[in-house]
Amino acid sequence: QVQLVESGGGLVQAGGSLRLSCAASGNIFSINNMAWYRRAPGKQRDLVATITSSSNTNYADSVKGRFTISRDNTKNTMYLQMNSLKPEDTGVYYCNAVLRDYSGTYYVNWGQGTKVTVSS
Repeated sequence: QVQLVESGGGLVQAGGSLRLSCAASGNIFSINNMAWYRRAPGKQRDLVATITSSSNTNYADSVKGRFTISRDNTKNTMYLQMNSLKPEDTGVYYCNAVLRDYSGTYYVNWGQGTKVTVSS
């Protein structure tokens, strides 16, 4: 059993910053690709950023230059540093990861989400 837990969401004014964390726990042998998604109010869940096991990154155009995705493989944790936040960044942020346990089973897991609200 493996799980992902996000933290770090909250209320911030436009122009401010937040740092989200996603910690993986359980019988983890390795973690492959990881990603952040967000669901804005009334909209579908969209991809925000991805990071590979070797820390190659990719970003949605809407967050390029403002958000930074990173990971600490020693802690099985991924981060999303969000700067220059805009009201349109408001939403629930979810982490996603492809994990492998010691039996060789692969999982595609989602966290429970952490809410980010950016006020204008």
